[in-house]
Amino acid sequence: MAGASRSSDDPLLHLVSDTLERNKQALVFVNSKRSAEKSAEDLARKIKQARQASPGQEKLAHDVLHTLSTPTKQCERLASCVKKGIAFHHAGLTQKQKDLIEDHFREGTVKVICCTPTLAAGVDLPAFRAILRDLRRFSGPRGLSWIPVLEYQQMAGRAGRPSYDAYGEAIAIASTEKDRDEIYSRYLLGEPEEIYSKLAVEPVLRTYLLSLIATGFVSTKVEILSFFEKTFWAHQFGDMARLEEIITKVLRLLEEYEFITTPIGLPAAKKKEKKAIFVSAADLADGKIEATIIGKRVAELYLDPLSAHELIECLQHASAIVTSAALNEFSYLHAVSCRLEMRPLLTIKTREWEDIQAQFNQYQDLVLQPEPSLYDEEYEGYMNSVKTALFFNEWINEKDEEFLLGKYDVRPGEVHAKIAIADWLLYSAEELAKLLKLHAQIKDILKTRFRLKYGVREELFPLLKLGGVGRVRARKLFNNGIRDLGDVKKADITTLSQMLGKQIAISVKKQVGIDIDKEIVPENKRRGQLSLKDY
Repeated sequence: MAGASRSSDDPLLHLVSDTLERNKQALVFVNSKRSAEKSAEDLARKIKQARQASPGQEKLAHDVLHTLSTPTKQCERLASCVKKGIAFHHAGLTQKQKDLIEDHFREGTVKVICCTPTLAAGVDLPAFRAILRDLRRFSGPRGLSWIPVLEYQQMAGRAGRPSYDAYGEAIAIASTEKDRDEIYSRYLLGEPEEIYSKLAVEPVLRTYLLSLIATGFVSTKVEILSFFEKTFWAHQFGDMARLEEIITKVLRLLEEYEFITTPIGLPAAKKKEKKAIFVSAADLADGKIEATIIGKRVAELYLDPLSAHELIECLQHASAIVTSAALNEFSYLHAVSCRLEMRPLLTIKTREWEDIQAQFNQYQDLVLQPEPSLYDEEYEGYMNSVKTALFFNEWINEKDEEFLLGKYDVRPGEVHAKIAIADWLLYSAEELAKLLKLHAQIKDILKTRFRLKYGVREELFPLLKLGGVGRVRARKLFNNGIRDLGDVKKADITTLSQMLGKQIAISVKKQVGIDIDKEIVPENKRRGQLSLKDY
């Protein structure tokens, strides 16, 4: 690759050009997904190529373009960049795209990756240089703030990995003399921040404590306190009496949720009384503490006990609803969108409030999580959960990644990450419903999970039984009058071939019990037809 134009005063451009002239590779760290994309496009446009794109780069461009059934503008931008050996990498890419970029960086097909700090931890890449363009990040009310020293060290540590280079260079770009001095004193001379135990965060403590009890690792309050006394949290906290108060509070909460019990010593007659079973674990010293059946399942699901309790309340509410309007998928999508595990939620922009509220009015009678008062501090978060549920609702009604990016500013990788979390929470709700014997809710949750997995309306379910047929092909078949397996069986192979391609058409015919000689099926070579790489 040749160097940058001499007329340019862009330090990033010169650093990348110099890296490439040395036949080395670089990671460029920036502070946002948008900056990663723009930086990669700028470098791809301004750095002159010594030769045309290699076959490896052409193939990589094709692969990243077609990871989705319908390529988005983001896919097109990435494909255009990698043809010139430059890529961008952030949480908005699909996992397959991220894997392709990382693998081809190792192989040398990709020379430069413009990335967010998500690439700074847990990867071993042959980067001679780590170029830190942005050391400040937008942090809400405070505006742009300097990143932590630990994060700087993580990014700088990507340069010169022992398995690839004898040494490496981490270069921070300063825009002013003042910034240069600040970077030098803050990061080169500064000390890393203190590390704090995650057990101090209440959702983590709730989850961990229930897990310890459910697995039988501890079974009395004395054992619980003895265990936590040896933790890094206790070492940092330095006040066991206060720590005991916190643990006692969490034990009472788990007992209130009926995830733990202490039945030892109760008269047999009283064991039949539900309230009598739940003796306060917090007030016992050596009394045995056990997880209930549902408490054990919550621990196995890795759910925050608070989320599990709230899901149970939603399920019980669903079973109690008697209304002319039946619950639908939105009810369950909103229920999981309200959970802590789904954060960060999609936030409502100022110009969107009226529209989101209008859409919510259509579903208000169907939600399982009660709406707080307009003046409650939780109201804004609740409405963000509504927007997140509306986003999921668009997906199950067959809106594609390009639409979701345009309307909700959610990139394809983030779409599928959110779907994965929602599916986990819905599965958890399904498991809790089984223990609670809420059979009607189980059926509704299963249907919601299926629609969420494939991103389809219910009418396409029969066609999705066919291997190689996903949301795009199923919709194409349905719109052409082929609506179930019987229709597939009767359909003309030439017609199927025109819609699905020759190989898929032969395959679906075979799946419904009809073997077709591939020699008699004409090749479909209609000009301008797109290849449908389906899910």
